[in-house]
Amino acid sequence: MKKRRLLTLSIPFALIVGYAILPASAASASGPGGSRTQANTAYENSYAASRVTNVFATTQQTSCYTPEVQYAANAGPNDGYTGESACGPNTATTHENQGPYAQQSTSNPGYGIGPPDVVKNHSESDIRVDPTDPNHLIGSVKWIVSAEGYNHLLGFYESFDGGTTWSVQGHIPGYEGWTDNTDPVGAFDGFGNYYELNLPYQFYYNADGSHNYQTNPNKEPNPGVPAEVISIAVHPAHPITGVPLSQSWITTHNNAPDYVAIYPKKGQEPDKQWLTIDTNPTSHFYNTIYAMWAVFDGLNSKPFVSTAKALPDGTHTDWSAPQLLPTVNNTASDTYLLPHVAPDGTVYTSITNFPSQHGKCCITVSVDKSRDGGKTWTFLSTAVSNILIPSFVGGYANTTFTDGIDNTFAVGLTTVNGNYPLYIAYNQESNGVSNVKLTASLDGGMTWSLPILVNDNASPADEFQPNLAAAANGTVSVNFYDRRLACPEAGTAEAAAAGLALDQVNPNYSGSLPPYGATNYCVNTSIQFYRANLNPIGHNIRISQHTWDPQLNSPLRFCVCSPSATFIGDYFGNTFNGTTSVSTSVSTASDGTNPTHYQQQVVATLAIP
Repeated sequence: MKKRRLLTLSIPFALIVGYAILPASAASASGPGGSRTQANTAYENSYAASRVTNVFATTQQTSCYTPEVQYAANAGPNDGYTGESACGPNTATTHENQGPYAQQSTSNPGYGIGPPDVVKNHSESDIRVDPTDPNHLIGSVKWIVSAEGYNHLLGFYESFDGGTTWSVQGHIPGYEGWTDNTDPVGAFDGFGNYYELNLPYQFYYNADGSHNYQTNPNKEPNPGVPAEVISIAVHPAHPITGVPLSQSWITTHNNAPDYVAIYPKKGQEPDKQWLTIDTNPTSHFYNTIYAMWAVFDGLNSKPFVSTAKALPDGTHTDWSAPQLLPTVNNTASDTYLLPHVAPDGTVYTSITNFPSQHGKCCITVSVDKSRDGGKTWTFLSTAVSNILIPSFVGGYANTTFTDGIDNTFAVGLTTVNGNYPLYIAYNQESNGVSNVKLTASLDGGMTWSLPILVNDNASPADEFQPNLAAAANGTVSVNFYDRRLACPEAGTAEAAAAGLALDQVNPNYSGSLPPYGATNYCVNTSIQFYRANLNPIGHNIRISQHTWDPQLNSPLRFCVCSPSATFIGDYFGNTFNGTTSVSTSVSTASDGTNPTHYQQQVVATLAIP
């Protein structure tokens, strides 16, 4: 999430064309009031019962870099905030270049001059498995030096032992000349090279601590770089000789920065970028890279795609000219492009259409496809329409965090009735809480099933931010954040692990603080498995060992002067490694390695049941 977008077009009502994949009893029996509900104690104990493992990945190394814009505000001691901290001579363990950087040589006076600061918080994430080596995993995440200033670059954490240890970490180099580099998403090609699609952009801070996006070259931090770009950084399968692994990235193409698209002026602002790569050796489009993003002009947003071909050495062919994608009724209020490639080489993407002032009402989610490597695109159908969403409606009850992506998309890897299934999960607001719904198409996207409820909590609570993944054996998983468990009680070891004593001021909570025993407040991460036809496999499983407090060290999205809009991420990573589910999600709890209760990324694994 870069910054809030306000659109003014409305969407017409569209009926869902559907059929029942599941028997009626199964389709209606998932969630509050249904027969598949489970008691909170059973859910709480499912972590151990399902043999889930948790690894606090981003506590294993300490990173430092020099931000383009320094930020002095400190919102502590409430919620554990500590402001920016200068990096000492022996603080970092990552062997990365701490700056200043070559791109910062064109900065205006007062910018890009250091000192390097310690990376403290890590929110919003993605995770990928190397198709050439199942022990090789890379996660990417917002690498935050100032939660108060929402000041971050993209960072990565890399494992060579299947996710047990994360020995290589650091900020992703090449884009330090912008204030922020945001929205982590990556993909491996068929050769084992890892691609990260970046969104660098500029802003500076006003006197009150708010963000100023003015592109006046006399005022912006660095007039030597474009205001905003969509760009690529590649972590090659064969490391660059003589360079630490944390710095082993290719960020140029044809001896220039590897820009997919450039947006140098205010009024054409890219956001919500995503990518996928065709890694099936039998596909006609093997190693084709599909990069997608939306461009906002203050009133409208339009979806674009560009393609290139990955090469064995970590380089690629030239990017194609950005192409406008077809959308529902060809309106211009479209975003959230989430491309996936089916094993036959067909690439699909969901597109979300929303009305004026995103979040005030509803969304419609549709699907496009291309069967010729991205040269031409076809609008398929609308999956769901007029869905009331919780994001930006004032946030979630009791807490200050918001989120900005309301749906997720996946393509099945085994056929059902001769077609690769398509899946869409989404948030839906109902009676003051958020639930997670799921629908599927088994006929290539022409019709969609009646949505089913994913979360099985017995009492109402917020379940939100779903993330879909599809396994090679046809299993589908939906991960989501879950608030069914109350915060730990005072005096317990879990309350100490959650750091609840730090939570002293909360403008959105009317109860007493710290929030010991508070309901619909603290957060866990959950998963639900399904067969390819959406038959559920068991109940929701808790995949976070510790309940955590979303108020602690939560980045302030707009201003330190406005603590009522905080951030835990718009999405988090979910994938499969063979028959093992792998996810990476945020937590402020401590397993003994996070005593300051910063936002860390926890990698959870469990076997497909």
